[in-house]
Amino acid sequence: MKADLVLSGGTVFGGTSVEARPTAVAVRGDRIAWIGDASDVAPMIGPRTRVVGTRGQLVVPGFCDAHVHPVAAGMQALRCDLTGATDRAGCLELIGRFASSKEAAFIVGGGWAPVLFPGGRPHRDDLDSIVSDRPVFLLDADQHNAWVNGAALALAGITRDTPDPPGGWIGRDPDGEPDGLLHEGAAAAVGQLIPEPSDEVMLAALTAGLRELRHHGITAWQDALVGPYLGTPDPFSAYLSAAEGGLIDWRVSGALWWDPSRDHSQILELAERRNLAAEAGFRVPHIKIMQDGICENQTAGMLDPYAGDGGGIGYTALSPCELRTVVQTAVDHGFGVHFHAVGDRAIRECLDSVAAADSSPGIRHQIAHVQVVQPDDVRRFRQLGVTATIQPLWAAAVPQLTELVNPVLGPHRAQLQYPFASLHRSGALLAVGSDWPVSSPDPLCGIHVAVTRTPATRSAPWVRDGAPPFLPDQALPLAAILTAYTAGSARVMGIGGRSGLIAPGRPADLAIVNRDILVGEPGEIEHARVTMTIVGGEIVFAQD
Repeated sequence: MKADLVLSGGTVFGGTSVEARPTAVAVRGDRIAWIGDASDVAPMIGPRTRVVGTRGQLVVPGFCDAHVHPVAAGMQALRCDLTGATDRAGCLELIGRFASSKEAAFIVGGGWAPVLFPGGRPHRDDLDSIVSDRPVFLLDADQHNAWVNGAALALAGITRDTPDPPGGWIGRDPDGEPDGLLHEGAAAAVGQLIPEPSDEVMLAALTAGLRELRHHGITAWQDALVGPYLGTPDPFSAYLSAAEGGLIDWRVSGALWWDPSRDHSQILELAERRNLAAEAGFRVPHIKIMQDGICENQTAGMLDPYAGDGGGIGYTALSPCELRTVVQTAVDHGFGVHFHAVGDRAIRECLDSVAAADSSPGIRHQIAHVQVVQPDDVRRFRQLGVTATIQPLWAAAVPQLTELVNPVLGPHRAQLQYPFASLHRSGALLAVGSDWPVSSPDPLCGIHVAVTRTPATRSAPWVRDGAPPFLPDQALPLAAILTAYTAGSARVMGIGGRSGLIAPGRPADLAIVNRDILVGEPGEIEHARVTMTIVGGEIVFAQD
């Protein structure tokens, strides 16, 4: 029987080794039918076979993004989107332009980079000078800090006398007045007042997110936060509609939000949500626990105080005892846990909670971000079978790191950041997530940084070239990051038997890269592009 599609002439990375170099793949229906040398593919080609020449290009398994927020990204694009700003003035211009073109009673959006403002801190006065008649709520690119104007503060009743909430804090001027920055849980005071978008808008956001991911060769992903969070609406219903309508399938999964302000009884609601999702065809194998914040605003949970005067140790959402109980509760109900942990204390607490849990072999836990990791904890990932889900784009000496993170960590802890190679050498399971819209969804930009530890200049408009490699001894081999971005992510998402490899009988989920990055200079990887994405044997994206 002849193939329906043949990719021939270029290098094929099957998903395990860069040493074996097949040059052709044949697809029949929705499955890989054959992989081998282009000189031997002729018997697979018939009069109806579509043949795509790939000479000089690279065929890889479809990329799997294990930590991404495509609905949030789609919503951001539909709202006041500041991701294109390169400086403070550009941010303010985009906000003014959006506000003048919309009659909405509430201006909502985000994507601003803290590094564009002195000290990483925009001020409410900037917003008040542009929009004073309506509340404004703008999440930063990290999705951990909200920039609001005076009308938003008044709407939420936030004054100089308002105490900081648990798990968050209100930015203040020297005289105690709120300065317009609401960090972590404090942002919820305004975020919960934002009008809910319609089901149609949410589904449109998901569709836009899906389209963008496919443009980058991503064929499977996990939404790392399915639930309401700060000013971002709950995408659960959108995923159900998408699954029922055939827009998504088993390739897409979610992690259901664990609300740290509620007790353990919420596990019953989450289990019921999982059942509803399963009926629609949407997989939710994980719950999401955000155990700490981020280093930039000193909310990441650290073992020792932050550098500088009055430095605290950040926060952790659940006490070690509570965390152990929640993880065991999740496991007892058949969930793996998708942790957010940035600081060394938060990471250690997450590892401790897994060590204390009685998990079955089929339960897969992952810790995303793993920014500051103590050497003694690196080896524990492998020992406990916990996947480290890395965000490679963050491991470069961009201004966000050098100007906002390293100064508050201090010189010693700055050297402990993003220990990708140490994790790999220890035998830890690695997966990759972009965390889009926090950072670019483009896997090739992430691969570039993982291999070179230098910035990918097209990953964000404010990133500049010329920075030296950041902790170059933590660079990953190309085969390791490619495997993590395909088979590794597929495994932790629970689809390792289907996605992540190019082999006969596997689903035909493939991406074509316009240059063979296996043989080119590592510093040129970011200039490569995905030119075709294939899902289940169907071409879902083709450049031009």
